[in-house]
Amino acid sequence: MPHSLLDLAGIFYRVGALVFGGGHVILPLLRDALVPQGWLSDNAFLTGYGAAQAIPGPIFTFSSYLGATAAPAGMAALWSAVALLSIYLPGLLMALAGLPLWSWLARHSAARAALAGINAAVVGELGAALYDPMWVNAVTSNRDVAIAITGFLLLERWQVPPVVIVGFSIGAALLSAAIP
Repeated sequence: MPHSLLDLAGIFYRVGALVFGGGHVILPLLRDALVPQGWLSDNAFLTGYGAAQAIPGPIFTFSSYLGATAAPAGMAALWSAVALLSIYLPGLLMALAGLPLWSWLARHSAARAALAGINAAVVGELGAALYDPMWVNAVTSNRDVAIAITGFLLLERWQVPPVVIVGFSIGAALLSAAIP
């Protein structure tokens, strides 16, 4: 059965509703909802994620790429817009509904402590997303490990701008692929 626009909206709405903290926690959720069910290939998913890292802005905008990639011919703009709106909608609705709750949270230390614990769990989820699907599927050789470590050192040790590291990584991967 072909995938529908309503199915797509449902996937992105559910993922948007499950996010707490950083946007990168959506990666395993989106991959599990889209790749195994045939909406797009793992390679297309990882390619889009890599491109999303090269541009500034929230990772949620990655959903517009995924919507466009999963769209039937001639429907990319519509599917892209629906995916983007659907992933943001739960957060917007929760923000509106939660405004009165915000002042209550500020007055209760136990609630603030619970939120701190949830934030710590989000950091763990981010680490898991870095490992699988990113590391497991994208780092497949010693050359890939060397590129990743070099990129990390450029960023952390020498504080090279991220856009330069993205360019380096793309160039190094292309060179690595060209060398037998």
